[in-house]
Amino acid sequence: MLKVEQLSAHYGGIHALQGIELDVPDGAIVSLIGANGAGKSTTLKSIVGLVKPSRGTVTWNGEVLTGLPTKDIVSRGVCLVPEGRHVFPNLTVDENLTLGAYSRSDKPGIAADREKVFGLFPRLKERVSQKAGTLSGGEQQMLAVGRALMTRPRLLMMDEPSLGLAPLIVKMIFDIVKAINAEGVTVLLVEQNAKAALEIADYGYVLETGRITFHGPGKELLKDDRVRHAYLGEAHA
Repeated sequence: MLKVEQLSAHYGGIHALQGIELDVPDGAIVSLIGANGAGKSTTLKSIVGLVKPSRGTVTWNGEVLTGLPTKDIVSRGVCLVPEGRHVFPNLTVDENLTLGAYSRSDKPGIAADREKVFGLFPRLKERVSQKAGTLSGGEQQMLAVGRALMTRPRLLMMDEPSLGLAPLIVKMIFDIVKAINAEGVTVLLVEQNAKAALEIADYGYVLETGRITFHGPGKELLKDDRVRHAYLGEAHA
């Protein structure tokens, strides 16, 4: 289980997180929703060590991650698919996937995981020798997820995976998230598409200006008037 306790962080001179607490149980999909600037991305970056918290702790299956270098956090099975994909544009699809497995030395396992990625994303196999910078936005998102899977994560964190994508691709990405989770990978999902994020979530948290304001099972949050009004564009009943 991932446990975040009293986490505070400053980002770009802003008090971005103000003592947030959340739990991500093993095997679950947990969604974190909120408006732009609420602190969602900072939360994920703090968990993986890209932002240094000013207070609080992050533990993963009982081990404190706070203060560890990012590469050590990744080696423990915690991986982030960043907002904006951030693939290596001048490297091929295959080279991007290979870099995802940089910390591994089990060649048979790496080869098997590459084939698993191609099974999830057949389009990547078709473009295996193509430079990542020439892929469409949807294909780059597939590659970013595939690269993360090459780390063999136990916890996969995804930051706005649907951002800027066509509705058909968005549906496919969320179907893939469910498929990854069905294979035993725990998922922490940050999304502005609150409806899609909560529909697949076992549990959800709402983050507003650096604070968790309410939380509950995903299906219950979908019915909550506060969520419907603020994030689903629906009027109060």
